[in-house]
Amino acid sequence: MLTILPKNISTPKLHQYLLSAVAPRPIAFASTLDEKGNPNLSPFSFFNVFSANPPILIFSPARRVRDNSTKHTLENILKTKEVVINVVNYNLVQQTSLASVEYPEGTNEFIKAGLTMLKSELVKPFRVAESPIQFECKVNEVVPLGKEGGAGNLVIAEIVCMHIHESVLNEHDEIDQNALDLVARAGANEYCRAKNGFFTVPKPVSHMGIGIDHLPKEIRSSKWLTGNDLGKLGNTENLPKKSDVDKFLKENPQFLRIKTKEKHIFAKEFLEKNDIESALKVLLINEK
Repeated sequence: MLTILPKNISTPKLHQYLLSAVAPRPIAFASTLDEKGNPNLSPFSFFNVFSANPPILIFSPARRVRDNSTKHTLENILKTKEVVINVVNYNLVQQTSLASVEYPEGTNEFIKAGLTMLKSELVKPFRVAESPIQFECKVNEVVPLGKEGGAGNLVIAEIVCMHIHESVLNEHDEIDQNALDLVARAGANEYCRAKNGFFTVPKPVSHMGIGIDHLPKEIRSSKWLTGNDLGKLGNTENLPKKSDVDKFLKENPQFLRIKTKEKHIFAKEFLEKNDIESALKVLLINEK
């Protein structure tokens, strides 16, 4: 058996052991505003419910291990004392992953991830309209657990308003877990679909995804591509060049003169195989 004393290994190594050992973990998709009213949206897997009376959720935006910097979510919460925590189901997971990209301060991750800002009832941060359950919260306290990289910050948030989409409720107004279809985080790039087990979503941390907002309008407004499909496409670093699309078309003449619906259906087949580059090339055929 491998025995580890935390003080004897590096923080990054310990961090990875903890993420893999304590899993699966529910995801808090946290929406905040900065002091100027700019929206911020980011997922956190150090999260759970801790009380029903009062109703309390706690999540932890930890200090970054690599450079000890703090996240925009934490900075916003310390100033505004409000947050909306949205749950993440399978239909939302790719866009949630895209929102985890460390975009520059002031970037609206709702736009980058192609998600809809929904006005809250009792707090200022927006809700994620696509999330099946949303918790509007007032922050009671933030408890820092340390000052070094990797240290957590417990955000103790009291629920002041809760929204549940009718599609995940049964005839008794109880939440149907199969309809809710939640996902959770594990170690490395692994996720867990509550009703199906583990699957993989590549982390968007080694590069800066262009975001769904930088995809051509025809792709963003597709009737055939899902939010997960768009999330995968938006996690690419660059769109293929016209010369690359032309070369692809020369090598695959079956895609000549196909209509929009056919392009999008073929692209979905490539996305199911995680061949993002080919999906984009098909979608960009005839694009100027």
